[in-house]
Amino acid sequence: MENESSETRNRARLAIMELANMISVPMSLNAAVRLGIADAIWNGGANSPLSAAEILPRLLLPSHTTIGGDPENLQRILRMLTSYGVFSEHLTGSIERKYSLTDVGKTLVTDSGGLSYAAYVLQHHQEALMRAWPLVHTAVVEPETEPYVKANGEAAYAQYGKSEEMNGLMQKAMSGVSVPFMKAILDGYDGFKSVDNLVDVGGSAGDCLRMILKQFPNVREGINFDLPEVVAKAPNIPGVTHVGGDMFQSVPSADAIFMKWVLTTWTDEECKQIMKNCYNALPVGGKLIACEPVLPKETDDSHRTRALLEGDIFVMTIYRTKGKHRTEEEFKELGLSAGFPTFRPFYIDYFYTILEFQK
Repeated sequence: MENESSETRNRARLAIMELANMISVPMSLNAAVRLGIADAIWNGGANSPLSAAEILPRLLLPSHTTIGGDPENLQRILRMLTSYGVFSEHLTGSIERKYSLTDVGKTLVTDSGGLSYAAYVLQHHQEALMRAWPLVHTAVVEPETEPYVKANGEAAYAQYGKSEEMNGLMQKAMSGVSVPFMKAILDGYDGFKSVDNLVDVGGSAGDCLRMILKQFPNVREGINFDLPEVVAKAPNIPGVTHVGGDMFQSVPSADAIFMKWVLTTWTDEECKQIMKNCYNALPVGGKLIACEPVLPKETDDSHRTRALLEGDIFVMTIYRTKGKHRTEEEFKELGLSAGFPTFRPFYIDYFYTILEFQK
């Protein structure tokens, strides 16, 4: 047996303690969002270092709070999230700590359009989703039923459709993630230049189409295609028609079809069906432009690999046990099986990759 006082054993024990207590990270992040810490520190762009006691009066404290909150407990949350790069810590004197936002923390600041990554955090940590996490192991032994379904009695998307609150939070979360991502790909990808009409499959509120049409005026018509209950709540957008339907039955015809984070949540066979319907809706030379997380071929401990693999387990737990993040080669094979002879990946964003399938 190895000496427990050795460097190797000490590191191993420390690593497993970090992993075992890691739930503190997302739950503290959830608390930071609920309290509105990022907006409180940002303060219209000032981002001045503030102590917990200075931040506290600016927070979204519940109306029944009578003592003004607890600055010590707030500091504990700030300090822990500082270790994960959400805040910067500024030591003044011997004991006072002040905090400002890092670039990571700024993703939680509400922008002029009322969006940020905050809704994405809250969406992931809803009570119904949290109930599924202790059942992740059942995805291994009983893969025919998702942990979410075991915990809640029905599929996540079915519940979103029935709950105005869950559906609203999902739309806001997807908008908060989509807008900065779309800005990145519109700056670095010119695949929409030759497109006259474009369908966004699973377009939710239509934010992606709105941005594409603004950047590429050659796209004269946009069709936001999603479930009827989703598009029923979508806002009016000039040049965009909201169409309800089922992508497993058919997809509206267009020069090009766009989709983001759609294929990830379905099995290989379901992806083939979706992609075949896209193939049938396109003219010869038409493109399916899919934005999906793409796993690296080899596993390492980089932030990118971890974020992609964490997302993969999220899909397995919440949406489909056999839905998954895929490698570039796996996407290429799916495209070939659906009839697309040409495949090109574009690595612009660190999380989503643009996958271009041409008919």
